Amino acid sequence: MAWHPAQAWTSQAPVAGYRHFSLITQGGRGTERWVELAAVLAPSHRERVLWSDLNNRSLWISGWQSIPQDDADPSDQ
Repeated sequence: MAWHPAQAWTSQAPVAGYRHFSLITQGGRGTERWVELAAVLAPSHRERVLWSDLNNRSLWISGWQSIPQDDADPSDQ
């Protein structure tokens, strides 16, 4: 059976200053499954994240979610 993770992800907290990521590639098996994500605003910035971490809703949410203004980076205001 094929494994098809979502194409878009939102981090609950900034990761290197970014919150929205796109799926680039995936790999591994079982508990070692991972995905490589690229920041939407800086595609050259990539993060390899364990699948188990992506399934933790306190860390990541599938899809591009709106960032509440009070959660936004203060330098953006």
